Amino acid sequence: MLNKQSIIKIRKIIEKRGPVVVISHVNPDGDALGSGLALALFLKKFDLPVSVIMPNNVPEFLSWLPGFEMVLTYKKKKKQCKALLAEAKTIFLLDFNDPERIGDMKDELKASDAFVIMIDHHQNPVQFTDLLISEDWRGSVGEMIHLLIKDVAGADSVDKDIATCLYVAIMTDTGNFRYASSYPEIFNIVGELVGTGIDKDQIYTNIYDSYSENRMKMMGYCMSEKLVVLREYNTAYISLKQEELDRFDHQIGDTEGFVNIPFSIKGIKVSALFIEKKKHVKISLRSKGAFSVDKLASQSFNGGGHHNAAGGEMPLSLEETIIKFESVLAAYKDELR
Repeated sequence: MLNKQSIIKIRKIIEKRGPVVVISHVNPDGDALGSGLALALFLKKFDLPVSVIMPNNVPEFLSWLPGFEMVLTYKKKKKQCKALLAEAKTIFLLDFNDPERIGDMKDELKASDAFVIMIDHHQNPVQFTDLLISEDWRGSVGEMIHLLIKDVAGADSVDKDIATCLYVAIMTDTGNFRYASSYPEIFNIVGELVGTGIDKDQIYTNIYDSYSENRMKMMGYCMSEKLVVLREYNTAYISLKQEELDRFDHQIGDTEGFVNIPFSIKGIKVSALFIEKKKHVKISLRSKGAFSVDKLASQSFNGGGHHNAAGGEMPLSLEETIIKFESVLAAYKDELR
C-alpha cells in the first residue's frame, strides 16, 4: 500500500520518538476507533508517547476494545487534549478526509506545528495534510493500517490485540462483509488477522449481540411505525425525531446499522436514515449496485462518502428534509428502476 517514501517518513517518526496523537471523526464508529487503537498499540511498541483523541463520545459497545483506556474525548477533556495536540510532533488523522469532520478540534489541528498524516478511504479528499494516504476503493481504514504496519515493521508486529482492533474495523465498516468487500485481498487480510489467534466469534458477539433493551425496542418501532417505502424509486427510509430518540433513551451508537434495515425488503436499491438534531438533520444513505449515494449526498445534502455509503446533513426541519429527499429522487427515477 505505502510507497517507499511514505515508509521512510513513518519509520523516521518512530525513530524520533516524539509525541504522537491519533485522531478520528465525530461520532466514531468501529473503523474509526478500531483502526485508531490498532495504530496506537503499534506505535507504543516503540515506546512512543501516543494519545488517541476522539471529538465526542465513543459508543459503549466498543469500549471493550484493547487499548480503549488510551482514548480521550475532546468534548469532555478539552484542556488535556489541547495540550497533547500542542505538544505533538506527529498527528495521524484516520477515517475522514475533511477537517470539518472533527468539529471544534479543527482549530487546534490548524494551529499545530506537527507533521500531519491522513489515512483514509473516502472519495475526494481535501488536501490539508503533510502526507496523504488515500485508497477510496477499500472497504475500511482498518485494512490500510494493517498493510501500513506490515510495510513499516513486518507482519510479526500485528499481535492479537492489534488484530482484534483491525478485525472490528474491517468487519463493521463492511457490514460484516455484506458490502465494500468484493475483492480477494480483504479476505487475505482477514485470514492473517484470524491467524494471530483472535476470537472472531466473541468479537461478533461483543459488537452485534450486546445491545440494550431500549435499542432493540427502538429498532422494532422503526420497522413497524417509521419505515416508508417509495416503490416508484425502489427506495425506503426511516426517520426519527428527537422526542422519539428520547423515548427510547437513545445513546451514541444506538442507531448504528438502522440505515441497512430496509434492504431486507425485496427490490430496495436505496435506503436512508434521517435523525433530527438540534440545528440540523443528520442523513445516512446507502445503496446497492450502480447507484451512487455519494453523488446524491454531495450534490443535494452537503455531504459525501463512498459510492454505496454516504451521509450528509441539512439545516432544515425533519419534515422539510424528507420532502427535499423525495423531490430529489424524482430526478434519478430512471436510474432507480
